[in-house]
Amino acid sequence: MTGAIFMAHARRYFEKAKENDPERANHFLTQVQSLYLLERQMKEKQLHWDRKATLRLKVAMPILQNLQQWLTVEQQNVLPKSAIGKAIAYSRGKWNRLIKYTQSGGLMIDNNLIENQIRPLALGRKNYLYAGSHQGARNSAIIYSLIGSCVRNNINPFQYLYAILTKLPDYHVNKISDLFPCNVSFEKPAHLV
Repeated sequence: MTGAIFMAHARRYFEKAKENDPERANHFLTQVQSLYLLERQMKEKQLHWDRKATLRLKVAMPILQNLQQWLTVEQQNVLPKSAIGKAIAYSRGKWNRLIKYTQSGGLMIDNNLIENQIRPLALGRKNYLYAGSHQGARNSAIIYSLIGSCVRNNINPFQYLYAILTKLPDYHVNKISDLFPCNVSFEKPAHLV
């Protein structure tokens, strides 16, 4: 598991701890917000990954090092079972994973983008219990995968399905991978334009 998931979780722990200890929680969240601001600025400038890595080492690492020292000191001043104590303990325990994103410009600070993309599937999980049969559930999974691949490849799912379903009856089985969303290129049917 990459470090991305841990930064999102650390923030959530400190958000919960605001009621328990707003001063400490806000300090942590303010520091982390400055890290997110850096990430947003780099994204807006569309920096190459090697430039991102350099900026992370130059700008983000000093913030993270100060935050690590702060966490070490503050852990001795809070109750371990309190919300703020749990937030600090979590962050300290996952520290190497929290800062992993600074080692490469290709890594993300958190996994919120991926979580947002899979949220519809997670929300529909209860509905999948009523697919009718095991085969029905498999078929639903295939359709979801195809639609998700279309979206990822900037292809309109309806147009993609229309195009491949019209080609499929005469298509060679050994070339079926040519019809995957990542491999297909097709003209929009005239009546769909």
